Amino acid sequence: MSTAPRLTALDALHRSLGATMTDFAGWDMPLRYASERDEHNAVRTRAGLFDLSHMGEITVTGPQAAAFLSYALVGNIATVGVGRARYTMIVEADGGILDDLIVYRLAETEAPEYLVVANAGNAQLVLDTLTERAGDFDAEVRDDRDAYALLAVQGPDSPAVLKSVTDADLDGLKYYAGLPGTVAGVPALIARTGYTGEDGFELFVDPAHAEQLWKALTEAGAPYGLIPCGLSCRDTLRLEAGMPLYGHELTTALTPFDAGLGRVVKFEKEGDFVGREALTAAAERAETAPPRKLVGLVAEGRRVPRAGFSVVVDGQVVGEVTSGAPSPTLGKPIAMAYVDAAHAEPGTEGVGVDIRGTHEPYEVVALPFYKRRK
Repeated sequence: MSTAPRLTALDALHRSLGATMTDFAGWDMPLRYASERDEHNAVRTRAGLFDLSHMGEITVTGPQAAAFLSYALVGNIATVGVGRARYTMIVEADGGILDDLIVYRLAETEAPEYLVVANAGNAQLVLDTLTERAGDFDAEVRDDRDAYALLAVQGPDSPAVLKSVTDADLDGLKYYAGLPGTVAGVPALIARTGYTGEDGFELFVDPAHAEQLWKALTEAGAPYGLIPCGLSCRDTLRLEAGMPLYGHELTTALTPFDAGLGRVVKFEKEGDFVGREALTAAAERAETAPPRKLVGLVAEGRRVPRAGFSVVVDGQVVGEVTSGAPSPTLGKPIAMAYVDAAHAEPGTEGVGVDIRGTHEPYEVVALPFYKRRK
């Protein structure tokens, strides 16, 4: 028996705006409001407003919270300063990636407090895994998925939009940091992370305040051309920025080293951590003989590659597309793919993608496809 998808606090508002809704990781989410291309371009050139309330928030508190998270995750959480955030991963004992995460260290109360943000489709698994790994530590793992709605303002004009409705020190808020503040009268954790390749902010708020905040941001953003944006353009934005998506570039079949993200694994941290032995071996393999590398592919023609399509050279399969879409910024179809190391260098000749039996020519490029001007 299938269960009905979960609804965010903004569900009625999305429908009133004419959003095309889709089931995403068990949530009913806006795919687009009008034109995906317009939404994408708004974020690249002005500002866009997203509902990301499907993301999974897990709070970890207690005297040993930092030591516990450093054991349970691949990163060194003990070195995250108050008000800062860290991109990290949780892996199985064999090094396979269970999810990629952002961990925020919140303002201290009696004991350190951390907010772990998991991908929607993995939130329950991450919660269960953390709960199980917490056994020997003086730390509490709490499911806070219902305690937060999450709105994001992304794009070059996002600082100006947000400044008009908050007196929080946005200029002092670094990339990968967060601070408590009030936005349009709503108490929020204001974070400066993002998944679009642009500057931007995430606002963690009580779901009861989500609609009030969305309307205030829409009004504040009107002079800047801010528009509501759905998951469809979020995908093309992150793809252009070369950012991995769980289930595509990251899976349990891959270690962080296979994904080209070995930098998130901190072997130098104190104490043991889950997956250390397997990841040590994976690091050595990646150094000596990487099986495949994640690369960018840019189409010479107009046909769009999709996840699962084969990458070919001289009729031989040498890789697999993990994500593909038309790129509004480049004006061409693009893809990320894992390709045999021998064919992974930018500029490699003769690489194609098998699109329904036709080998379409593609150029191998370094990721990301798009980098914003600072």
